[in-house]
Amino acid sequence: MKNSRPVNILLIEDNPGDVRLAQEAFKEGNLDVNLDVVMDGLEALRFLHKNPPYQYTNSPDLILLDLNLPKKDGREVLGEIKRDPDLRCIPVVVLTTSSAEQDILNSYNLHVTCYINKPVDFDKFFDIIQRIEEFWLQTAILPTMIR
Repeated sequence: MKNSRPVNILLIEDNPGDVRLAQEAFKEGNLDVNLDVVMDGLEALRFLHKNPPYQYTNSPDLILLDLNLPKKDGREVLGEIKRDPDLRCIPVVVLTTSSAEQDILNSYNLHVTCYINKPVDFDKFFDIIQRIEEFWLQTAILPTMIR
């Protein structure tokens, strides 16, 4: 399915270095990506619910979520997204440094779409972002693309 508009991705990440890497990786990608960034869990929920100052933002087609966030933990954010009928169909990819079995199991119990362990190596992180773009934005059909 061909898409004529940019793909909207919400990156929920509190590490400025990881934000910059993701921005660079998407810039070098093959698609027109609109990457919005929020740096804590409360801001993420304000963005998703279009509360000020986000009332005019585009809804995300895909969410990349870190688990370890300030103000509201990523696990709580994931739970709220998946309980909300207006948000639950947005694919959420957990992209986190945690490889704890409990975090993985809890994320899938909260209906995460995919869990990826964030590499600390620059090149590997860059590769992961490009693979996310390749799969989620070129191979998979996102629910927002069929409306």
